[in-house]
Amino acid sequence: NQHGRALGCLNVGAGLALERALESSGRTPSYTRTHTIAHSHFAMLVYVALAVVLALLRLWYILPSLRHPGTHPTKTRTGPCKTLVVLGSGGHTTEMLRMLRCVGQQYSPRTYLMSETDTISARKLDGFEEDSTDFSVVRIPRSREVRQSYLTSILSTLWATWVCAPLVLKNMPDLILVNGPGTCVPVCLLSYIPRYFGFKRILIVYVESLCRVETLSLTGRILYFISDRFLVQWPQLQLKYPRSEFIGRLV
Repeated sequence: NQHGRALGCLNVGAGLALERALESSGRTPSYTRTHTIAHSHFAMLVYVALAVVLALLRLWYILPSLRHPGTHPTKTRTGPCKTLVVLGSGGHTTEMLRMLRCVGQQYSPRTYLMSETDTISARKLDGFEEDSTDFSVVRIPRSREVRQSYLTSILSTLWATWVCAPLVLKNMPDLILVNGPGTCVPVCLLSYIPRYFGFKRILIVYVESLCRVETLSLTGRILYFISDRFLVQWPQLQLKYPRSEFIGRLV
């Protein structure tokens, strides 16, 4: 027994001596290093979680569909309104130009954005703006071609977003007016960058196509949650989608 107690005291003494030696040499025991690393990892996870929560709270605050359900901007603009208009092939451009005939001259200067392959919209726009000089035209890649698969349209939409970024962030329009072409999706998403960081709130007004009577288009289903005003031309759509506003036939 005495021999065992002596060995135990010797082991304890050796451990203390080793720990003092490591401390004097500037090295930390392995169990202390492990505890420090675990504490650092936990602190990093807390910071990341806090950053994610703050980012989601900011997104919740700026999204119209979450922060202010059922309400719409009421401030009236008296001066010029720099307007970005997205045109689409076929009926989208026809409806948009008919709507623009009903707005005042304060919605200028106007920038028209259309896809590179859309020659029909270009011809219609030339006739519409033939007596005006306070406008410009920008061409971008089409987000999704007719009958293009959803898988490949993801890649084409990402490319269109990349091309649109300098236009939206440099031009900083006051209003984005869209009515359904897929090209408008990356434009509207990019407009949330200055809004998110508090630089500028670019208003998004979406007008669903007249041909949409019972259901929204794919573009409409996406922009329903991020547009500031969502206008429909049939009462049954307003009943189905409470954030929308029924305004009657515009075209």
